[in-house]
Amino acid sequence: MSAQVEGPTSEAPTTDEPRRPRGRAGRRFALVVVIVVVLLLAVAGWVAFRAVQATGALMDARAVVGSVESGVDARDADALDAALPAAQDATARARRASSDPVWKVVEHVPWVGDQLRAVSTVSAALDDVTQQALPAVQDVGDLVQGSALRRDDGSIDVAALAAAAPTLSAASDVATAAHTQVAGIDTEALVGPLAGPVQDAEDGLATVAGLLAGVDRAAALVPPMLGADGPRTYLVLALNSAELRSAGGIVGSILEVKADDGHLSLGRQVSTADLPGLDASVLPLTDAEKTLYGDRLGRWIQNAVATPDFPRAAELITARWKADVHGTVDGVVATDPVAVQAVLGALGPVQAADGSTLEADSILQLLLRDTYRDAKNGAAADRVFSSVAGSIFGALTGGAGTSQGLVDAISTASGEGRFRLWSAHEKEQSVLGATELGSAFLSGDHPDAVGVFLNDATEAKLDYYLTSDVTVRCSPDDATAAVTVTLTYDPPKDVTSLPRYVVGARPGAVPAGSLATGVVFYAPVGAPLDAVTQEGVLVAGDAADEAGRRALVATSVLAPGASTSYEMTVPVHAGAVEVWTTPTVRATGYVRASCATG
Repeated sequence: MSAQVEGPTSEAPTTDEPRRPRGRAGRRFALVVVIVVVLLLAVAGWVAFRAVQATGALMDARAVVGSVESGVDARDADALDAALPAAQDATARARRASSDPVWKVVEHVPWVGDQLRAVSTVSAALDDVTQQALPAVQDVGDLVQGSALRRDDGSIDVAALAAAAPTLSAASDVATAAHTQVAGIDTEALVGPLAGPVQDAEDGLATVAGLLAGVDRAAALVPPMLGADGPRTYLVLALNSAELRSAGGIVGSILEVKADDGHLSLGRQVSTADLPGLDASVLPLTDAEKTLYGDRLGRWIQNAVATPDFPRAAELITARWKADVHGTVDGVVATDPVAVQAVLGALGPVQAADGSTLEADSILQLLLRDTYRDAKNGAAADRVFSSVAGSIFGALTGGAGTSQGLVDAISTASGEGRFRLWSAHEKEQSVLGATELGSAFLSGDHPDAVGVFLNDATEAKLDYYLTSDVTVRCSPDDATAAVTVTLTYDPPKDVTSLPRYVVGARPGAVPAGSLATGVVFYAPVGAPLDAVTQEGVLVAGDAADEAGRRALVATSVLAPGASTSYEMTVPVHAGAVEVWTTPTVRATGYVRASCATG
C-alpha cells in the first residue's frame, strides 16, 4: 500500500478572503480618526480664534471700564457719558465671541473648560453692567452727580429723587448680580494671564455694585426721611472729639431740625449742660452695659454715645428728649468736628454771628483747642459751639456750596464713622442698620467685625491731643491676626495751666495734665477674647458678654508725652479683618486688612 498525502481541497479557504473585510474596516476606522482629528483641530482652531477675539475685546473693555468705574465713583456724569459707548462696544464683542455653541460645548472639557467659562462669565457680567445698569445711571446722571438734587433755595428735590428710585434699584440689582457671578469664579483654577484680569473684573464690579447699592438706598430713604410723605423732626447731635466717647465724642449740644418736602429748618438748640444727670437711667440698662459703661450711660445724655451701637444711643437720647424737652423724634443724626470740617469745605467760608469767618482749614483748632484756651468755663464754650452750629446750618440750608461737594463730604464722613443716622421708622432703620451710616455695631449684621473703642475717663477736654493708631498684623498661617491700638498723648507743655474743666474734674484720681482713657475691646460674635495685653502684660479689667460678643474694658493713664500699646488676637474671617473703632481727630472709625489665605 502506498501512502497518499492529502493536499488542500477546493473548499479550503484562501488567506486573501478574510483579510479583505478587515482591511476595509481598518481604512474606515482610519478615516474616522482623521475626520475626528480634523474636526477637533477645527473646533480647537475656532475656539482659539474666538478666544483671541474675546481676549482682545476683554482687554479693550479692561482699558475703558476703568474710566467708567471712575465716572461712577466720582459721580461724574460727563465722564460716564464719554467712556460708556466704548465700554459697551468692547463688552458686547467679548460676549459674542465667548457665547457661540462651539464655545459652550468645549466649556465642558476638563481644565480647558475652566478657562473658557471664566472668560464667558466675565464677558457676560461686564456686558450686563455696561448695557443695562450704567445706561440707567446715565439717565439720572444729574441726580447721581447731585447737581439736580438741590433747589435754588437750598432745599432738596425729593420728588425727583423718588421718581428715579425704581431705575436706580434696577441698575443696582444688575450690578450686584454681575459681581456675584464673577466672584464665584475659582481663580486658583485659572492660568496666570487670565487669573489677574478676572480678579480685576471682580474688584471693579464690586466697586460699581457697592456704589450703586448706596445710591439705590439713598434714593429709597432720602425722600421720606426729608419729609416727602409728611413733616419729620430730627435731633442732630454735635459730638465733641475733645472728650471721647465710642461714637466719637460726648454729646455737646443738640439741634432740633425739621424736614418738610425737602426743606430743612432749625428748631430748638439745647446744650446738654441744660439736661443734668438723672438719679436713674432713662431706660433700663443691661448687665453688660452697666459693667462696661456704668449707669452713667443712661443717666447722662452726654454719655449715651459711650455704647458703640448707635441705634442704642439714639434710643437713650430720644427717651431723654421726650421726657424733658418734649416733642416728636423721627430720627437721630450724629456728627463730629471732622465731619463738620468736610461740610464746611464743601460750603466755603461761612460768616459767624460774631462777624468772624469760619473756614475748613482752621475749624478744628477753633472748636477743639482755641475755644478751650480762651473760654473761662463750659457754658462760654457751649455758646461758641452753638453759634458755630447755627451759622453752618444756615449756610447749608441757604444754598451755599455745591451739591456734589456736599454729597462727597457726607459720604466721606459716613465712611469714616463720623456721620451716623438712626430712624425711628422700622422699615427705614432695617436698611440703615446694615450700613456704615447706621453704625449698628452690636445690633446690626456685622458679626465678624472687631471692636476697639475709646471713652475719656478724665472728665476733661484733652483728647484733641490724643492720637490713636489701630493696626492689624496677620499670623503666618493667616488663621488669626493681632490687632494693636497705640495711644499717644502729646499736649502742650503748659497743659496744667488750662482751665480746670479742660484739664479734668477728677483731682486725685488722675494726675493734673494726665489723660485717662477707657479702652473697650470686643471680639467677633462667638469668638473668644482670651488675651488682651498692654506692653506684653496681660490686662485685667471688667469683662462682659454683649450681643454675643466677649468684651473687656481696660483703663489707660498717660502722662504728657507718653504712649502705650494694647494688643488682642482675633480670628480671620474670609481672609479679612475689619476693626470698628472710635473716630478721633486724626484717625477714622474703620480699619480693614486683608490676610491672604492658601
